[in-house]
Amino acid sequence: MADLTIRPARQADAQAVCNIYAFHVAHSTATFDTAAPDPAAWADKIAAVTARGWPFLVAERGGAVAGYAYATQFRDRAAYARTCEDSIYVADAARGGGVGSALLAALVEAARACGFEQMIAVIGGGEPASVALHGKCGFVHAGRMRNVGFKFGRRLDTVYMQCNLMMEGHER
Repeated sequence: MADLTIRPARQADAQAVCNIYAFHVAHSTATFDTAAPDPAAWADKIAAVTARGWPFLVAERGGAVAGYAYATQFRDRAAYARTCEDSIYVADAARGGGVGSALLAALVEAARACGFEQMIAVIGGGEPASVALHGKCGFVHAGRMRNVGFKFGRRLDTVYMQCNLMMEGHER
């Protein structure tokens, strides 16, 4: 994986992020969105996430963005300030090549470094590849909401997974 670079997202990455997400909107249940945001919306998202000091990362291979991941506060209420939710998407052509694992591992470290103590994965459709990826990166199953989404003519579950970001000896 020497050819893979993980770095903070820039405004110039908005089109690539848009393209990756649009594929997942159109072809998977990983997101319950049915219309993809445009590049301007992604530029705004990158700016909003990074302005809060939260990580928004891209994985680059061969000069092209192969995936992205970011962490935002899990819920708006103050008591959730130390808990984040991750979002991670890999370009279709890059799936299965280790991009997701490297990107999620980097996101976990970046989220820990900015003060988050817990990370929640909300996995649309219970996507098996996403469940496996999160499990590989130390997440544990935390719950399932049944039949909460409807996409592509079928009812979908949402799987919740959780990763404890606190350093050993500081857990409660």
